[in-house]
Amino acid sequence: QVQLVESGGGSVQAGGSLRLSCAASGVTYTLCMAWFRQAPGKEREGVAHFDHDGTTRYADSVKGRFTIAKENAKNIVVLEMKSLKPEDTAMYYCAAGVHSCDDGMDYWGKGTLVTISS
Repeated sequence: QVQLVESGGGSVQAGGSLRLSCAASGVTYTLCMAWFRQAPGKEREGVAHFDHDGTTRYADSVKGRFTIAKENAKNIVVLEMKSLKPEDTAMYYCAAGVHSCDDGMDYWGKGTLVTISS
């Protein structure tokens, strides 16, 4: 059974930093790991993707502030978030896919809440 478990969410003031981590278990390999977020009343959006060839992709709203990295040996993906803004407040979800990131995600975590106060 595939499980994605997120950790590291919390509440910080604007300008602060947080580090989210996602550990994948029960899956032999993942070609794509990513972070999505959903704010209250808004649709879920992709935040950052780490693809099978090592390329990364970011939403325009987080470029230069967020960094995604994957620890292959441990099947862990982390999201370093800096210069956080109130509009970054959302539930953040880890996702993994057994295909390229362009082919969509196959597995989802339950989410971790990030709250940024002004």
